[in-house]
Amino acid sequence: MALKAVPVSQVPYIDQFHENNALYNGEDDVGERRKMATFILKENKFVVMGHRGSGMNILQSCDRRSKAIKENTLCSFNEAAKFNVDFIEFDVQVTRDGHPVIFHDIFFLTQEEGKLIEKRVTDLTLEEFLSYGPQNASTNVEKPLFRKTKDGRIFEWKVDEDDRFCTLEDVFENASQSVGFNIEFKLDDNTSYKEEELVRVILAVLQVVFKHAKSRCIMFSSFQPDAAQLIRKQQTTYPVFFLTNGGSEIYSDIRRNSLDEAIKLCLEGDLQGIVSEVKAILRNPTMIAKIKESKLSILTYGQLNNEQEVVHLQFMMGVEGVIVDFVKEITLAVSQFSKPVYAGKEGLSLLEKSQLAEKRTPCSDDELSYFRRLVPELIHS
Repeated sequence: MALKAVPVSQVPYIDQFHENNALYNGEDDVGERRKMATFILKENKFVVMGHRGSGMNILQSCDRRSKAIKENTLCSFNEAAKFNVDFIEFDVQVTRDGHPVIFHDIFFLTQEEGKLIEKRVTDLTLEEFLSYGPQNASTNVEKPLFRKTKDGRIFEWKVDEDDRFCTLEDVFENASQSVGFNIEFKLDDNTSYKEEELVRVILAVLQVVFKHAKSRCIMFSSFQPDAAQLIRKQQTTYPVFFLTNGGSEIYSDIRRNSLDEAIKLCLEGDLQGIVSEVKAILRNPTMIAKIKESKLSILTYGQLNNEQEVVHLQFMMGVEGVIVDFVKEITLAVSQFSKPVYAGKEGLSLLEKSQLAEKRTPCSDDELSYFRRLVPELIHS
């Protein structure tokens, strides 16, 4: 049965695919690539995304999984692709000379003449950025990297499997074709951006995306409210999601301080969904229905998403997908508890499958009791 393409503005859920014209005014030769190559209808499949590839690095952690592979590298992306992830999530910033590169932190630390030096990623040229960390050429000297935690501690950035920094173009050319990209525009919370600066960054990224995306599934996301809306204004080919911690931290920009504000921002800017910190959803699960009633998709992120029971609970509550660090463990768990309820039933139409998929298998009494005990402990920990 042929799938039907529908306009992006009419699509409420992340796993539907749609077709529309882009507003992006990039190179004229993109031609057929200016199509909606976004989320193919997967019969309401619960989406799993690998956080910074196969998980973020927590250098102070005793868990070796948090220091196994350098985050936001091709090695991490392709490791995640070995498992049943739908997307990899990664952070993009634009260098001083206009090149989109993959890196999470606004600053990184290095050592020069025995002293720790802090460098802002966007103040570097591409050549300078790529000169840090592991090097491909044997003639290049590896410059050491350090990372500062939120509480001010500093750790040398050492992992079991290291890899060099990469550009957005590198990722399109070398990451597995089996995964979609959730491209987060990483911006400084402590910087007040003018619109022209945000547009410069957005267009630099879009130029690479439209040149290389082809049929790969793409979505954009950002914590910065103005950036999220501007991404949508600059193009309509790919969906845009607003990232929010849902009030776990308070910002001067009230649009960042609650899920209600996130809904309002999305509706005003014609965005397609919200990526919420998981604790905000667990503390106020009625927001899931409110988000869906607003014709928006809902995904979550956060360290609680590494707990299989918490992911299962979200599946039962109607959350449409999760961003996780422990890709292997969570994809396996999801494959077990999200088996289609129509498995073995032949001859069903897509509509019938979709309707059945909405009737998710209820938790057992024991599972519900466990969830009730577990969640309050976790969200307040």
